[in-house]
Amino acid sequence: MARHDALTGLPNRLLLQDRLAQAILQAARARRQVGVMFIDLDRFKHVNDSLGHAAGDQLIVEIARRLAGAMREGDTVARQGGDEFVVVLAGLAAPGDAALLAAELLESLFKPLVLCGHEVFPSASIGIAMYPGDGHDSETLLKAADSAMYRAKASGGKHYAFYAADLATRAEQHLRIENGLQRGLLRGEFVLHYQPQVDAASGRIVGVEALLRWQPEGEAMVSPADFVPLAEETGLIVPIGDWVLEAALRQQARFAKLTGGAPPRMSVNMSARQFRERDVAANVERLLRETGCEPSWLTLEITESVLMENPAAAAEAMARLAAMGIHLAVDDFGTGYSSLANLKRFPIHCLKIDRSFVSDIAGNDSIDDGDAAIVKAVIALAQSMKLEVIAEGVESAAQVDFLGAHGCHRMQGFYFSRPLTAELVEMLLKEQAQPTT
Repeated sequence: MARHDALTGLPNRLLLQDRLAQAILQAARARRQVGVMFIDLDRFKHVNDSLGHAAGDQLIVEIARRLAGAMREGDTVARQGGDEFVVVLAGLAAPGDAALLAAELLESLFKPLVLCGHEVFPSASIGIAMYPGDGHDSETLLKAADSAMYRAKASGGKHYAFYAADLATRAEQHLRIENGLQRGLLRGEFVLHYQPQVDAASGRIVGVEALLRWQPEGEAMVSPADFVPLAEETGLIVPIGDWVLEAALRQQARFAKLTGGAPPRMSVNMSARQFRERDVAANVERLLRETGCEPSWLTLEITESVLMENPAAAAEAMARLAAMGIHLAVDDFGTGYSSLANLKRFPIHCLKIDRSFVSDIAGNDSIDDGDAAIVKAVIALAQSMKLEVIAEGVESAAQVDFLGAHGCHRMQGFYFSRPLTAELVEMLLKEQAQPTT
């Protein structure tokens, strides 16, 4: 009992260390190799959250059975803890043998399984380290396989990856950023900048999007691209996202005072984890009450992937938000996989055309231009559904002309303004409020 996992009956971490040490000794004598696989289930937390811990346990037991059934005699499958497993492949001739087995395991795990009446297709990310190339002892090999697993998971799941020397440096960098994010929350190192959304015909600011920035004390500002994905992965995006929403609403209250109660609508991005793990409607309602903001002053931007991950739950939460008077926008529209049948079930007020489509518009009206055709189609879709449409990443007069000619008049991008501090936005709003002569 001390050397086996209570739930699955597999060897636990203690017995794994012993088996791996033995495999290394035998491989050294026989001049063979040992493969160590670190296996982490994809989206396991979603199963626990949506179907319950009993279903999660059932999934763990079934994964253990499938892994054990795929092993050769002499190999070891152990449960590391939670949804993590480790496989020790003894006496390999080459890394290709481990790659072949990893591919077979991924296919074996992906077979359907019914949990609480729901059919699920389990998948995993597998990191592989090899003795002697990646290490000569158990601890080093396990650490290397763990690093490789994160590389596989970054590919989107259902992948395997071998350890590479730069992974250790990357893992250390991730740990440094994660610790820095924790300190940043405590020390108030996060700031918001605001990018104006403009009515192109009049040039007036009709909205602003709150954009997160991280300014560690005594260091250069960190790009969101360098820390937001890690914050999503670690769950830190939830408290950070809560801070963003509160700070944006407090600033919106100041914009409202400045404009006599008619501020440009504030757009705030909602992360997938924030939307999934929080009672979003209750949290937003509380913050609106505390800051004195009107619901109609706020737009929440949600990506297509959030909507498609759990459409029923998303529709319920969005219905509560819309009933409060909050505007809802689908961000980066066209980059996800939402169907029109699903799209119309959500109480959406706005579609945002992703910058990747806007950036390559050449200023002509050629239907053969793929990006131009997509942009026109999104605008037409929004108009048919009586939705607002905003184009992101507008950087040239040609893009402004093209978008305006096809019915998109709300835009944001460097052509109009870079993201600005709150103080600079306040100056622009004051200028806008002055009567023209």
